[in-house]
Amino acid sequence: MLQILKNSSHLIIVIHEIYGINQHMENFCELLSKQDFDVICPNLIEREQPFTYSEEEIAYHHFMNNVGFSEAVHKIKNLLLEVKNNYEKIYLIGFSVGATVAWLCSEEDSLDGVVAYYGSRIRNYLQIVPQCPVVLFFPEEEQSFNVDQLISILDKKNIEIHKFNGQHGFSDPYSAKFNKKSFQNALNEMLNFLKKHQ
Repeated sequence: MLQILKNSSHLIIVIHEIYGINQHMENFCELLSKQDFDVICPNLIEREQPFTYSEEEIAYHHFMNNVGFSEAVHKIKNLLLEVKNNYEKIYLIGFSVGATVAWLCSEEDSLDGVVAYYGSRIRNYLQIVPQCPVVLFFPEEEQSFNVDQLISILDKKNIEIHKFNGQHGFSDPYSAKFNKKSFQNALNEMLNFLKKHQ
């Protein structure tokens, strides 16, 4: 688990991708910490070393077979129970599978906001009704589904949706899919969202 605690009254729980807590997640947590949040990023894959990007398929199978969405959600909900009395505001920010986990937790009443970066599996959980404000970030193109179709299906109550140039992974500076402009735009939207719901 990665923790950057500075005695803030606001906590952000970051939910990583299939790779685990890699350099991208560490840098992102640092960035949030500089905005005066306490930050916790639990290690859901329970491996000391994160997977590399070249191990994408292995990392995906490891997540699906050894963790899975229900177990990941269970871990995040347990963490929320542990920390909810220590903070005035708690937010979840997830990437990819972590974004879907954050979406699945958005029905929890202890949350004040959810930010989900390219949560492609959200399409499998359209029955979820968020109890807190949610912002979803999607790329223009996803390999496995039609982004515009998903956006049109999602009930916009409590949900803000933004679509950015690029592909899945556009906000990861270490990914071949990195799109600097989309990264910056999404970052600005995320910070505005957090400010609005403080």
